[in-house]
Order: sequence, then C-alpha cells, then structure tokens
Amino acid sequence: MILPQPSAGGAAHALAQLPVRTALPALRAALDGPGTAVLCAPPGTGKTTLVPLVLAGLTGEGPVRRVLVAEPRRIAARAAARRMAWLLGGKVGEDIGFTVRGERRAGPGTVVEVVTTGVLLQRLQRDPELAGVDVVVLDECHERHLDADTSAAFLLDVRETLRPELRLVAASATTDAEGWARLLGGPDGAAPVVEAAGVSHPVGVVWAPPERPVRPAHGMRVDPALLTHVAGVVRRALREQSGDVLCFLPGVGEIGRVAGELTGVDAEVLQVHGRAPAEVQDAVLAGGDGARRVVLATSVAESSLTVPGVRVVVDSGLARVPRTDHARGLSALTTVRASRAAARQRAGRAGREAPGVVYRCWSEGEDGRLPAFPDPEIKVADLTAFALQAACWGDPAASGLALLDAPPAGALAAAREVLTAIGAVDEDGRATERGTRMARLGLHPRLARALVDGAPEVGVRRAAEVVALLSEEPPRAYGDDLAAAWRTARRGGDAYAARWRQEARRLASAAGEPGARPGSGSGAGSGSVSGSGEVSGAGEVSGAGRGPGAGGRAGGGSGRRPGSGEGAAAARSTGGGSGTGTGTNGSRDPAGPSPTDDAVAGLIAALAFPERVARMRGVGSYLMASGTGAELAGAGPRPGTRAGDTSRLREAGWLAVAVADRPVGAVSARVRLAAVIDEATACAAARALYSSGEEVRWSDGDVVARTVTRLGAIELAARPLTAPAPGVLRGAVVSGLRREGLGLLRWSAGAMSLRQRMAFLHRELGAPWPDVSDAALLERVEEWLGVELGRARRRADLERIDAGQALARLLPWATGDAARFEELAPERIEVPSGSRVRVDYGGEQPVLAVKLQELFGRQESPRVADGRVPVLVHLLSPAGRPAAVTADLASFWRDGYRSVRAELRGRYPKHPWPEDPSTAEPTRHTTARLKRG
Repeated sequence: MILPQPSAGGAAHALAQLPVRTALPALRAALDGPGTAVLCAPPGTGKTTLVPLVLAGLTGEGPVRRVLVAEPRRIAARAAARRMAWLLGGKVGEDIGFTVRGERRAGPGTVVEVVTTGVLLQRLQRDPELAGVDVVVLDECHERHLDADTSAAFLLDVRETLRPELRLVAASATTDAEGWARLLGGPDGAAPVVEAAGVSHPVGVVWAPPERPVRPAHGMRVDPALLTHVAGVVRRALREQSGDVLCFLPGVGEIGRVAGELTGVDAEVLQVHGRAPAEVQDAVLAGGDGARRVVLATSVAESSLTVPGVRVVVDSGLARVPRTDHARGLSALTTVRASRAAARQRAGRAGREAPGVVYRCWSEGEDGRLPAFPDPEIKVADLTAFALQAACWGDPAASGLALLDAPPAGALAAAREVLTAIGAVDEDGRATERGTRMARLGLHPRLARALVDGAPEVGVRRAAEVVALLSEEPPRAYGDDLAAAWRTARRGGDAYAARWRQEARRLASAAGEPGARPGSGSGAGSGSVSGSGEVSGAGEVSGAGRGPGAGGRAGGGSGRRPGSGEGAAAARSTGGGSGTGTGTNGSRDPAGPSPTDDAVAGLIAALAFPERVARMRGVGSYLMASGTGAELAGAGPRPGTRAGDTSRLREAGWLAVAVADRPVGAVSARVRLAAVIDEATACAAARALYSSGEEVRWSDGDVVARTVTRLGAIELAARPLTAPAPGVLRGAVVSGLRREGLGLLRWSAGAMSLRQRMAFLHRELGAPWPDVSDAALLERVEEWLGVELGRARRRADLERIDAGQALARLLPWATGDAARFEELAPERIEVPSGSRVRVDYGGEQPVLAVKLQELFGRQESPRVADGRVPVLVHLLSPAGRPAAVTADLASFWRDGYRSVRAELRGRYPKHPWPEDPSTAEPTRHTTARLKRG
C-alpha cells in the first residue's frame, strides 16, 4: 500500500511537531565532539524518523551525510523508511531506502538506509570500514537483541581501529543509558546521554485477570482458556472504549486463535507479525478509513511503530523469547511473562495520539512480581551464530568485544564445539575458509552446513529449498513431515509459500547455482528468530534461532561433505516421496537416479541436526543420537495435511528431527517437524558421532563386556566380548561397587564387627586408625580390595569376597599399632563370672550386654581405647531381658540395685539376689547350682 504524499507545508509541519527536535542540538554537538551518543526518547517523539533525516542533512540543517539506521525487525525497518520518505514527500528507494531479508529498495542516491541488525552484521563482515557511511544509528537498543549487541561491539571496534570519524548513536525509548554511555565512551569516559521529552498522553490502567486460574505458559504452549479470556477482554474494550484496539499476543499461533474467537465483532480484525504479508503490515500502519479496527500483534508493535487510531491496548502479558537447553541439545522459542518494562512500552501505544486505556490481563498484585526488564539475548540464547561472527571478526573468544554483558562461558563453549564439528572454525577457534563461506550465507551455521554439504549431494536448488523451510519453520498446518511440508510449500499460494520461494532463490544463488535469480543484495540473508518471537531481518544469524540453535555437538568431523558419495547414495536409497515436483537437481549431474523428495529432506535435516537423528524404540517413540528421547505429537494428521503424512513418521525406523521441544513435565522431547531417513543417511550425516569399539562397563547390576557400534547414544550393533582387557574389566567392577555400594561384598558377622571396631577407634583416637565409612572405603578400594578385584569378572565374584579379610589390610600394620587393636577395641571383655562377652561397637558408645549376676563384685565399669571410653553396660535379667543400663557400676550397686532386686527376685526366685552385690560371688548359674559347687 502506498502512503499518501503530503504537501510541502504538511511535511514541514509534521517535522516541526516532532518533540525530539529539542534534543537535536545536543545530539549534533555530541557527534561533532566525541562522535558517540546515547539518545533516550520516548515513543512517538520522532527518534526513529526525524533524527536520521536531520543527521543526514535532509532537512536543510547541516551537511549531507550518509546515515545507516539499524532496526531489530523487518517490519520496523520498512515502516521507518516509508515514514521518512513520506515526511520528505518522496518515495522509498530515492533519498530514503531500506534493506531487509529478500527485499532491497535503495539506490546510488540513497542517503538514509534502514536495515535490520542482521544485514548490518553481514555488511560489517564484508566491509568493516562501512565505506561511505558517516553515521550509524542503532535503534531500539533497549531490546538487547543479540544481533544489535554484536553490531554495537563491531562498530566500536571499527571506530577504535579503522574509522575514528564514524559516528555512532544508540537510540532507545527506555534503556540502561549509563551502561550504554560507558560502553560507547570506551576508555575515554562515558558518551554523552541526550534525552528528549515526550508528549505521550495519559493512559489509564484496567486490571482484567481471568476469573479462574489458567495454566502457566510453557514452551510454545499457551492455555487456550487464557486466549479465550483475552478475546473476551477485547470485546469488553470495544464496548467500553472508543478508538481502535491493539492487542499484544506472544506469537502467530495465538494471534490466529484469538482472531477466530473474535468472529462477528463489529470491527475489522487485522494481524501484525513478522510473517504477515507486507501489504497487510502497510495497511495497519497506514490507518483505517473510519471503521473500527482490532489489531492483533506480537511484540513487533511494542516499539518503532505507531499504529494510527489506537486508543486501547489489551495486553495478554506474555512474550516469546529464545531459550537453549544445552543438556538436551534443544533450542526453541519459549513463552514467558512479559517484563514490566515491556508492559510500559505496550501501554504507551494507547497514548501516542490521544489519551487511552490499557487492559492488562493479570492482577495488580501479580504486576509487582514481574521481572523488571527482559533478559538480554546473549544470556539465554544459543550462541553458535554469535561465535561464528566473532571468529570471522578475528576474536574467537569474544574477549576483546565491547559488550554490555559477556557471553556465558558454557554457552560459548558449546557453540565453539558445534562450529569445530562442522568445520567452521579450527582447533584454535579461528574461522576457516569454509566457516567464512557459511557466515556469508546469512544462515544459522547449522543450516549453512546443511546447504554447503547437501548441495553437492542432492543439487543446489533442492538443498536450498529444504534449508529455506528450516530457516523459517513452516505453519503448523503444513504438518509434522518435512518432505510433505516441502510439497505443500511448492503447491501453496499463501504468504509463507511466497516468502519460502523467495528465500530458496536467494539461497540457491548464494550457494552458487548457475542461473538462479540473485537475492536482494547487501547480503540479505535468512532470518533468525529474535527475542520478540518474530523472524527478524535480512542476514540475521542471531543465536536466538528456534531450531538451529540446539546445543550439543554437531556431526561433521572436519567439516568435509560425506565422502565417496555416501550421502547421495544414502539419499537415493531412502524410500517414499514422489521424487518429482518443481524441485530441480540444480547444477549437479548425478550418475544415478535423482533422490526422492523424502530422501533429500531427510539428508538436509540430518546434516543440519546430526545429533537429532533418531531411531525408533517403540511406536511413535524414538531415541536421538544426543541421548534425548523423542515422541511424535499425536497419532492423527493436523488439519490441512494428508492422512498418511504423520502416520508415515510413526512407522519410520529412523527420523531426522528438525524441530523439537519439551512439554512441561515430560522426560522426552516432542517432535514437531521431522523427515524419514534410513540408517545409511543417519550415519553419513552424523559420522562424527559414529564409534565402534570394545565396551566393558557396569550395567543393570553386572559387568557387561561387548564390542559395540554406536551413533552417539544409539546402539547400532553389539556382540559379546570374551576376553576383555584386565584393566578395563577391573575398572568396570570398581564402577559397579561405587554405583551400587559395598553391599555387593559378603559381610559376615565377624566382618561387620571388625569394621565397627575400626570405625570406633578412628572416631575416638583418629590417626593412624583408618576411616572405614562407605565413602572412604570406596575411595581407597584399590588399596584394601585390590587382590580380590584382580580376580573378579562379574557380580557373583564380588558376592564371594570376604570383606572382613580384605578390610584387615587397612589396619596400621606399618606403624605397629595394629598389634594393639585387640587391646584398644577388644572384641570380647571377660566379666567376673569368667564369661567372655562380646562388645557391640555399632552405636555411639560401646555396649556390653551381660546378665546382672555375672558382674557381682565388680565396682568399676569396663573401659576401652586406652581407658578413655567407658563401656555402657546393659544389665540383663536371668532370661536375658534388659533390666538396667549404666556406665557406673558402683553407683548402680549403691542406688539402683535395690529397685531391680525388688522387681525381679519374685520373678526369678531360683537365681541369687544378695542384699550386698558388691561382695557376692559372680555366677552364670542358679542358686541351687551354686550350692552344688
């Protein structure tokens, strides 16, 4: 849609009314001085449109300079360019131009060019000096997208080393001004902070939480009950307020569902997101024709854009951001609660032109618990693309880059591992020639690897078409089967299919297909998914990608393509699919038949995600090479798919999983997009994960010795190993002991007693008496159990080991103290009756349990450990039942004996109960036996 052209007077009036004009003198002074500045200007002040025009000299103020404006999103880049052209009374492509993925409208005379941050990164890599550019404006830097942070770091490096005269502005509605000022100022001090006052109108707040609790969002899933509630709030806003309604939702799927719920409302329902056709986006931004409108939008409408006519905002309170699960090798967009800063930005949309109202679909109490600001992408996103950008820039560790937040070491290490595996960087992390080529494709490195290695096998055009499908996930209606989705896209006439064709042509051209129509120039590349949940602009290779950003090691070894034609052979052998359609074989002239669509889709997906090749372990259940389980979503096809597409995946022995996430509470990942492959394709694509060798380990309670062939965690073949190496076998036995504990050994009563006595002396006397706790014994297992371990081959051998005999080796024989072991911790103590009674060392204090009559005449309680520890005496009745407990016999004979005597003499009349036990004769026998002598 073409925006109306204003008269000269109208344009001048519009420019004069923009509030940011008051801050321009200070901004120009800052750029003429230190050359950097932070511009803080509220929404609607002209920060995005007037500032570039003034800095470029297009308003008659100052010399003409070439200005490059970087926006985080394509829709914002196009809108800003068209608004500036409108203000000047010209057309886009003349003084004002833009470049986004798949579209470039700029010429030799363009003075202000609006690009996405991804395009800016690509240009910096090709031409670090940015020849001909005088000023760069990084807009909306508060959103902290990874591409924007990286661009800022590269630009500061350029200013320091190549072009100190290059001017740089970090512009934002709300930002960490001090942090950006320190960053832009560098070692010379903070850059000037220029603030512009806003003229936003007051916005009232209506709290509109759901009446009943809804389930919290997880992954890509949002409770349908919440979306129904949001639709209800939109209807309420239409009844209670005037003007258009702007409703914020996390993603395209939620927008579609709410749009369905609004069927029949007395208003035009429009949808704005990164995937919407440019014509729809233009229509929304151009304003209505008098009829009320409801605009359903993702976070693309939070900033940079003014939607005319909006007086009401309905905020679902949700946002979609990138997250990476390095442990599972999965990366995806996930739905989170929007931050308070985002909520303020969204509410401000209602006050751009007049007083407005925001309906917040949560309670006022919840508001205080929301995070203050969103997480910077560099902290949470996959860093594989960032690591490649840094390597190509010449700083693999990113240690010399001026970043507000340093990349997490673990995430950066995981990214380096992927890049090394696909041959994009060498062992020192420096970019290889192959890596530089990958970076210039404007794709996530995983997808670049798939295109570079897949094109010689299946043809450039077909490889490019599948990679284009993976670079922007197809609509859910296309189904779970990647090959079927490819066929649907070729037949399709929807907006996605049109974007897909354009991207496929660009990739085919970039990959070197003769005769392919070039892309839009300036490195316009495939989009990645930004933190907003939108597919961002041309050339964007941010680590925020949903599928390509999976953590974990990728296959590829040295980065060479599958050798000896194994990839192509595997692709041709995969059954299924038509093998026809509009796909060509590109520049390749294969000796054999052209591989089928299914084979091509499977090979390309496997090359992109080798650790996600998966083998069936049950109907609809798979194990990926990464070790993560994977489950197909459901038995039936999704709407719009052929009945056999999903069921074909469920029956496949092998899959290449392209997109997966993990539902809440689930152990396994859920497959959202996959292709059928065979074992040969899996092994060819993921050969870096292939291993074959002897495997001797403790498993399922015993030693397992086998020769095993694996593809990552997937066991391909195994046979018993009859003669494992003794050292390896010993290690497996020790591993079993440490895993299952010392209970695997035979612990007789004597062995238990020995261990308890040793533990007692260690506790009371310390060295040289050893610690015999489980942890200590397992730590020193080779020392005391080494002889027996040398003969053990399985669990049964461990069960035959006499633990006591082995444990005695730990006694301090070398110091001679072992000779006193019986003296210090006697196994038995002789009592006055002549009996030798066993001492129990199992408790905190040694215990001697003996019949009361056997201690007659003894005044002192026995002591052990060189007399340091009194033995606790359990006095027993003639029947062996507890009668009393004492650690002081003299005191017991004096004070406690009378009561025990009174209680027991009637019960046991045949046994002696003298009045004075201290002088009585000790005995084990009855009174009659004593009289008989």
